Amino acid sequence: MPAVPIGELLDALFQRGGSDLVLSAGAPPSLRIDGRLVRYNEERLTPPDTDALVRELLAPQQRLTFAEQNSVDFSFEWGSHGRIRGNAFRQRGTVAVSLRAIPTHIPSYAELLLPDTVGELADVPHGLVLFTGPTGAGKSTTQASLIDWINANRAQHVITVEDPIEYMHNNKRCVIEQREVGVDTPSFAHALRSALREDPDVVLVGELRDLESIAIALTVAETGHLVFGTLHTNDAAQAIHRLVDVFPAEQQQQIRVQLGSTLIAVVHQELLPRIGGGRVAAFEVLVATPAVRNLIRDNKVGQLRNVMVTSSDAGMCTLESALGWLVRSGIVAYDDAMARSMYPAEILNHTAPYRPAPPNGDIDPTAVVPGHGAARAVAGGSHDKTA
Repeated sequence: MPAVPIGELLDALFQRGGSDLVLSAGAPPSLRIDGRLVRYNEERLTPPDTDALVRELLAPQQRLTFAEQNSVDFSFEWGSHGRIRGNAFRQRGTVAVSLRAIPTHIPSYAELLLPDTVGELADVPHGLVLFTGPTGAGKSTTQASLIDWINANRAQHVITVEDPIEYMHNNKRCVIEQREVGVDTPSFAHALRSALREDPDVVLVGELRDLESIAIALTVAETGHLVFGTLHTNDAAQAIHRLVDVFPAEQQQQIRVQLGSTLIAVVHQELLPRIGGGRVAAFEVLVATPAVRNLIRDNKVGQLRNVMVTSSDAGMCTLESALGWLVRSGIVAYDDAMARSMYPAEILNHTAPYRPAPPNGDIDPTAVVPGHGAARAVAGGSHDKTA
């Protein structure tokens, strides 16, 4: 019997507004709250404790996978709180597990402070939209919000392929089918090949992990479907490099041409502590204008950042512009914004002068949000941001 029941720990995770729970032998149970790791208590878990906790969390088939591979991804519902996404693994000969809380509620565009340009991506009829950022940056939440808007406003067939399933979507106007890798399909690539024969309008790919998945996703986007895909990169422009570099040298120019014709936008996001509690995302947006498409085809990806800096009228913005707005609006502390940027000197251009942040983290209603007001460059229209 573990020192602390798993139910008590999971309840605490949701009740305290935590995002993650880390259980490792030799350390106390730890919750990540507003981006910071906090001990649940001072009692260190033993190897038998973590072994018992993981066995309690895993289904029989997952236990077999864990025994064979020494790691396994899994997810499950936790009462009325929401879902849990987990990864169990071995370290230094002992069992450990990391668990992420996924609330039942899907946030609206307004709750996420989503730029208009990003929200308008749900209106695009076909093409490829890439979401990038580090693990835990809120990419799944942003995509869930877009799918939820489509579900409420358009009668379409949506297929998601996830590992594991995170947000659960109930059918509203759409028919939504959610496939979990390892449960409903053996791989992302297999599910994407099947999707071509399943008459989807929208396909969400939880992660573009390998050459085959990327190649099929490009084909799905080329053949008249809207595809949302996820990558782990440090900025929007780097996503283009990542996709192309997966392929052999002799295929890379063909992939650039495909990207140049199918890409709609790249959305990079970072999650920061919010003044007054909670966290908030900063969005970097690269829109595939004709100039951007030509740069991709011509292998001049290094110039994309300059285009973002000078193309705010097309709905683009750099991460530094977004961070500067969050600081000026009193939502994020200056030091937190500076620590998250690869170009901290640029933030100075967007924060001086800026007013001190109010203690409650209220938004300055006079501030202009980066990425707002130019969404027509992406989708040609607007829609209700509270869906």
